[in-house]
Amino acid sequence: MRDKLVARSDDGTPLYLQLARNLRDHIDSGGISPGNALPSERDLSEMAGISRVTVRKAIEQLIEEGVLFRKQGSGTFVARRIEAPASVLSSFTHDARSRGEDPGVIWMMKNYAQPTEEEAAALALSLSARVARLGRVRLSGGEPLAIEHAVVPADCLPDLSTIGDSLYEAMGRSGFRPTSGTQRVRASLATPTEAGLLSVRQNSEVLRIERLTRIPGGRVVEFTRSVYRGDRYDFVTELKEIDG
Repeated sequence: MRDKLVARSDDGTPLYLQLARNLRDHIDSGGISPGNALPSERDLSEMAGISRVTVRKAIEQLIEEGVLFRKQGSGTFVARRIEAPASVLSSFTHDARSRGEDPGVIWMMKNYAQPTEEEAAALALSLSARVARLGRVRLSGGEPLAIEHAVVPADCLPDLSTIGDSLYEAMGRSGFRPTSGTQRVRASLATPTEAGLLSVRQNSEVLRIERLTRIPGGRVVEFTRSVYRGDRYDFVTELKEIDG
């Protein structure tokens, strides 16, 4: 690895960008696998024969690109690119566990309210109905990956204090686990607040997802708007040939 890091060019490229490029190439070639830790700044500084300040700038560059991410108190790791099936109704919790990662949640809001006109229309409720508002940051392996704001009819959930990582598991306990739905995905840029919650830079690429889910019989039981990190997620849809 030492030889890969110390290679330098004379094209005027700043040293930290040269190091970032060399680290990126080393990772892309399989030198460090996704999920594994990067050597410490001190070790990289000694390997490359450059200052820790330069190493730190190179690492920050790769974090901004989504190649690396930091875990507080644990170090810097090579990011996994997550491929999420866009045509399958699945929960964040299930997807994280299927990748062998521990899901987590930071709750921002968990209360009852009346729906807005938009929410009432989406959920086919009256404006006087009672809904649960659930706002949270979703974590996988301790890393913030998404922000979710869900609105669910109050009768579709158990007591809010009993809801853990998975909203769908909680809905299932009340007999309202969704089985079908629709969602829209569009590209956008992170607001300052979203960037802070997701530990990315302001105006980083994000994916905005609006989801409506239903139970058998067609009743809409969830209206959720989410923001997913664009540097970590690809939503993949299987294509099938049709006649004509």
